Amino acid sequence: MDGIIREVILVDGGSDDAIAEVADGVGALLINAPRGRGMQLAAGAQAAQGAWLMFLHADSVLGSDWADAVRRHMHGAPGKAGYFQLAFSSAHPMARLTAGWANFRARIFGLPYGDQGLLIPRALYETSGGFAELPLMEDVALVRRLRGRLCAIDMQIETSAERYERDGWLRRGSGNLWRLVRYLAGVPAERLAKGYDR
Repeated sequence: MDGIIREVILVDGGSDDAIAEVADGVGALLINAPRGRGMQLAAGAQAAQGAWLMFLHADSVLGSDWADAVRRHMHGAPGKAGYFQLAFSSAHPMARLTAGWANFRARIFGLPYGDQGLLIPRALYETSGGFAELPLMEDVALVRRLRGRLCAIDMQIETSAERYERDGWLRRGSGNLWRLVRYLAGVPAERLAKGYDR
């Protein structure tokens, strides 16, 4: 869009869906990596060639005017990473509350999750160590290293509420919070990933 997109990279971790057809249909580069968000995100970054990198989960969608918001961030905060404002694709009353907590956590504690996307200069990505090849908490590990070099982008990103609606908003939300607390307390991500349903 307007020269912002240099390339689109999809990283598959062994799915059995029609990802190859999707990639071919939109002219994206499809690469394979070991299953796990950290491994897949790191592989995508390694394959990318642009001066800026934008990471999006497969179930997250930006608004139609996202390119303007991205351009404003690039020009206004050229040395910083940015994340988007979370919303869920659900009319459930808990959707707004859960998204509000996520946006509060990101703003006050500097801890956006991967569902909020990440726009980052390649140089900053590399000097901060990039995504660790972790099965879980790869997003938290990276943004903690970006303290002081991370800010919100004035653009909403909508992510799927399927898992919250399946598991229950309180159950899933409290489980995510408990995993975060345990990770910050030093519990290895590999241990936290056991039994976690993405």
